[in-house]
Amino acid sequence: MNAQTQNLTPTLNTIKSASQINSFYDSRYRLDWCYMRPEARPCFNFALVRELNNYYKALHSNNDSDMQYQVMASDSPGIFNLGGDLRLFKQLIETKNKAVLQDYAYACIETIYNKSTLHKKGVTHISLVQGDALGGGFEAALSADVFIAERSAKLGFPEVLFNWFPGMGAYPFLSRKIGPVNAEQVLLSGKVYSAEELHEMGVIDILVENGQGTREVYKYISEKDRVQNAWQIVKTNRSLCGNPITFEELKTITDHWVEKAMHLGKRDLRFMEKIVARQRFKLSSIAA
Repeated sequence: MNAQTQNLTPTLNTIKSASQINSFYDSRYRLDWCYMRPEARPCFNFALVRELNNYYKALHSNNDSDMQYQVMASDSPGIFNLGGDLRLFKQLIETKNKAVLQDYAYACIETIYNKSTLHKKGVTHISLVQGDALGGGFEAALSADVFIAERSAKLGFPEVLFNWFPGMGAYPFLSRKIGPVNAEQVLLSGKVYSAEELHEMGVIDILVENGQGTREVYKYISEKDRVQNAWQIVKTNRSLCGNPITFEELKTITDHWVEKAMHLGKRDLRFMEKIVARQRFKLSSIAA
């Protein structure tokens, strides 16, 4: 919990910590925060995925809470999340361990699905991106009802650079926001976009200045609370009319993702390792 949040929310309570996430409930705003704090590199390692999956399952099963908002954010300075655990992927592909890669993928899409369907509990899910979001990190941010990003954030899908594709929901989430043609352009370019570019494209809903993300979350909630009844009706209509994403759709894409992973060649895996090296360099630069 950072100082900015403390100043804005004097009513925080029910702080819950796991090894790689930190969540706390702000009773005044009926808001649950979940901060990712992955070990080693800020990516979706298997343990983090499991913790997030359990966290979102618990939100769905809790029928006693008055929660109306949930935010996913990051505790890693300058980084939201760098995506899937490429080091693990490389190891599993080299050893042809398809079963474990599939277990990882299913845990990811179960988490994504539970995040993206919080509206069924009357909860608005918000992504707050205050740093780089690549690959699976970008996918996680896209699965929210409201996508808030600070201006310095960089986002993209690097998977095409090593002959792969993002398999945890990027296409369905992105194509529903900006259409299939634009979504494919983003997915196949390998480009890292600025938050401003993605806001202009309609991918990011709210663009704010650096350091103002947390404040914007509370501003957004305060504005929506004044028209809460109308907003709930709009959300319900969106889910009914907007071609909602199903778990079966995510599973089909993910099965294809796993199958194609087993056919990546040595050149592709070497490039994957280069990206891991770049991630380490970025972390060392931030730490310095």
